[in-house]
Amino acid sequence: MTELQVIAESGTQNITLIRELNAPLARVFEAYTEPELVAQWLGPRRLEMKISEWNAVSGGGYAYLHIDSDGTEYGFRGTFHTVRTDELIIQTFEFLGALDAVSVETASFEDLGEGRTRLTSTATYPSAEVREMMLQSGMADGVKESYERLEELLS
Repeated sequence: MTELQVIAESGTQNITLIRELNAPLARVFEAYTEPELVAQWLGPRRLEMKISEWNAVSGGGYAYLHIDSDGTEYGFRGTFHTVRTDELIIQTFEFLGALDAVSVETASFEDLGEGRTRLTSTATYPSAEVREMMLQSGMADGVKESYERLEELLS
């Protein structure tokens, strides 16, 4: 396992996340595409995840809620544009609490050998301002915790 690298160059619309996992590529990809596995790692530990749709195929879609202990719900949805097994996922991502802030995310899966996988995920936001808002929201901490949960699931 390596620490999460967050690359967010000032003035750009992109955030790139890089993380290496101690798990074979096929298992990591499965954890991204099978809803019963996704529900076990995506998001902060304190939130319950309820998936209403998860169809990880090219042209498929997804929708889910993260629910806080006080009942507050945070909705997310998107479309899987391209899904190539063990290689690539391109999808849109929308937090329903941030109007008009749909991002395009590209996740690349790289086999490092010896049962290790590198994930590189780049999110492109509609503007540098929206990207900055995402950074200020504490998104990096949530992503870090998600990847820690993913590593635990795959170990």
